[in-house]
Amino acid sequence: MKKTLVCALTIAMLGACATHQSPTGRGQTLLFSPAQMNSMGEASFNEMKKQQPISKDKKVTAYVECVADRITSILPDQSMQWEVVVFDSDQVNAFALPGGHIGVYTGLLNVAENEHQLATVMGHEVAHVLAHHSNEQVSRARMTGMGMQLADAALGMGGVNNKDLYMAALGLGAQVGYILPFGRDQESEADMMGVELMARAGFDPAQSMLLWQNMAKAGGEQGPELLSTHPSHGHRIADLQKMQAKVVPLYQSSQSKVKKRCQ
Repeated sequence: MKKTLVCALTIAMLGACATHQSPTGRGQTLLFSPAQMNSMGEASFNEMKKQQPISKDKKVTAYVECVADRITSILPDQSMQWEVVVFDSDQVNAFALPGGHIGVYTGLLNVAENEHQLATVMGHEVAHVLAHHSNEQVSRARMTGMGMQLADAALGMGGVNNKDLYMAALGLGAQVGYILPFGRDQESEADMMGVELMARAGFDPAQSMLLWQNMAKAGGEQGPELLSTHPSHGHRIADLQKMQAKVVPLYQSSQSKVKKRCQ
């Protein structure tokens, strides 16, 4: 009976899936609704706050929140309230989750030398959410070996016992023993969208290339976790260089609208 139910669920979900286009025109297959993704994002973020120590440094938290606020303030959908948490960890990493959640590790602040470089990473992570990359992630896993479990978790059939799978599905697997990294196409797309976001929010897009140069130097030959599945450093920087002609005017026109600097 249980197998029959799972098979029926599989057929129903695959039948209901739709092919979408990402913001850059790339084809996407998305099996899950925005409500389901937001639920997974919230569950994952709540679990992260239980597992990881949260920074008590008010100055650092205010700085990170300032950068995040400027980026989220220029998003098309202003109905979402974004939650920002700084985790006290040496990891050089950050993430954003569906439902309006941003996590930044203090280790990243040792590599991102200023507000513009931090905005590079935040813009990139928020772009993952805007482009529905997590939905692609879960959908891809849904059609592979982990698919049944992930579908079970996403639809609430397994309850809180599947909290680790929520996190794994959204790319937070390093903490729970599963890894479902974003693909190279998704990472490149987030780079392109992210640098435009930061420019519109009043952050210098030229600093994006310096940030990734710093990231390339961090953590030895393999670099920090944030770079584990990303395009090569040279390829990424070259793409960002090509974007400058488009985003520098956006940055220049945004300067009169910036109400606060983040220090």
